Amino acid sequence: MSKKKPPYALITGASSGIGAELARAWARRGQPLILVARRTDRLRALADELSPSVPCEVLTCDLEDPDAPASLERELERRGLPVAHLVNNAGYGVPGTYRGVAWEVHQRFLQIMVHAVCELSWRLLPGIQQHRGGIINVASLAGHVPGSAGHTLYGASKAFMIKFSQSLALENKPRGVRVLALCPGFTLSEFHDITGTRKQVSRMPKWMWMTSEQVAEDGLQAYERGEIVWIPGRMNRMIKRFTEALPDRLALGIVQKRSNRFRKLD
Repeated sequence: MSKKKPPYALITGASSGIGAELARAWARRGQPLILVARRTDRLRALADELSPSVPCEVLTCDLEDPDAPASLERELERRGLPVAHLVNNAGYGVPGTYRGVAWEVHQRFLQIMVHAVCELSWRLLPGIQQHRGGIINVASLAGHVPGSAGHTLYGASKAFMIKFSQSLALENKPRGVRVLALCPGFTLSEFHDITGTRKQVSRMPKWMWMTSEQVAEDGLQAYERGEIVWIPGRMNRMIKRFTEALPDRLALGIVQKRSNRFRKLD
């Protein structure tokens, strides 16, 4: 008779940045992990690093593919891997103005940032409820502050993720399920290299930055406390409160003047 496997935490976008650091933080707590991303070599390297401490499974998956969430669910069932915790972390930004980017690029972005998040949550929720686990949706401070010129859909997708997390948290709290929207600000990772904005953001003051490790540990502690929306870093929380206190017109004006410091328009 085969031994029943313990429930896992599944992390998308686990090959680098916040996703990889969340895996390390959870491994320190003894949590078995399923690492999901497109880059198999990086996933295997991370699994090799963590497997002496916890069981690690690797699933290569491109969540830009509309069929990916269903395929991922089938593979989990085939391997007999129960999921208690889901981290929707995979994502990126699309530099440029809205009309300056082909619709197909926007479509792929929305698939990974919105559709895959919703579908994976829907598909894995029954198991999460059974194990009284939860979901971490990695959103952004950008979902709290006024929209900026450039990267047009990024802040909008993160604002959606925050509201989605809040509703999901309220629906599932009676079942003992936690849902957290984790909303980091500027984080030292590959994100800005991929979006081509490293030159712009390098001009930002050092005090505005957190490391991926800091964000992951702070975020996981917030999840364990049962927070529903959490912004890591005192300064980032102050930025949110400051922009909320301003009239919309003034807040938008400030963002408009400073967008070129962290957004690429062409």
